[in-house]
Amino acid sequence: MANTPQQSHMNTPSNGRPEPIQGHLGATILGPHNVPLELENPDLLTSPQTDHGTVPNLKFSFATARNRLLTGGWAREVTIRELPIATELAGVNMRLKPGGIRELHWHKEAEWAYMLAGRCRITAVDQNGANFIDDVGVGDLWNFPSGIPHSIQGLEEGCEFLLVFDDGHFSENETFLLTEWLKYTPRSVVAKNFGLPETAFANLPTDPDYQRYIFSGTVPGPLSKDRVESPAGPVPRTFSHHMLAQEPIKVAGGQVRITDSANFPAASTIAAALVEIEPGGLRELHWHPNADEWQ
Repeated sequence: MANTPQQSHMNTPSNGRPEPIQGHLGATILGPHNVPLELENPDLLTSPQTDHGTVPNLKFSFATARNRLLTGGWAREVTIRELPIATELAGVNMRLKPGGIRELHWHKEAEWAYMLAGRCRITAVDQNGANFIDDVGVGDLWNFPSGIPHSIQGLEEGCEFLLVFDDGHFSENETFLLTEWLKYTPRSVVAKNFGLPETAFANLPTDPDYQRYIFSGTVPGPLSKDRVESPAGPVPRTFSHHMLAQEPIKVAGGQVRITDSANFPAASTIAAALVEIEPGGLRELHWHPNADEWQ
């Protein structure tokens, strides 16, 4: 059946190869097809007549992002390099094996996270020496403000999570790592700082690939045994939040949980919504001129 100019459904013959045809508009593809991508992007292959081609590309798949593989897991990122329109936010998809460690590091951008699978232990120290440690699982969030040193370790089942940073230019591959600091600081200074003999630091990595970034480790014991008392005490605002524990706002077409600085004060630069839409439901037409939306 012919499509009206307002419809963007592709013409898909019995051979399963979609064609850019709308009624009497368009023509078949004589050259090669990329059927999986064409089926995933029907409004690009067969653009609706309301599309005048002036909207920039609004999506990029993690499946086509370069994946960095290491002994403790992997990480892949989508930044302004892959998605030029995303100037305010960048994202990282990371996996840690059981015991796998994302090395202690810090960066100028705030780090917001959503746990997709498994569990991990997160640790941090703020600018006043106050410390933080917590175990997080599926549906939990964390937010480390700008400049806060932090690390992540997979628990018994390992974990996978999504990270979002409040700058589209951010790259997970350019964070400042603890191994970098120790490599370029004289051993005598490091030893004096910790009040230990230099021999205690004889095994610090010095090879060309000295960065550990994500490396294998032993699954940590109970959280209570990992806690360290600090003269500055705990951080004044918790860096983790249990999003799924929030009571959802239920509406006709689904439900939503909203987490922002009102109920998660540590997350002052990134807010989030977990939106569940029922079959046939619609998120009402809307816009927000003061902030980008990253999904």
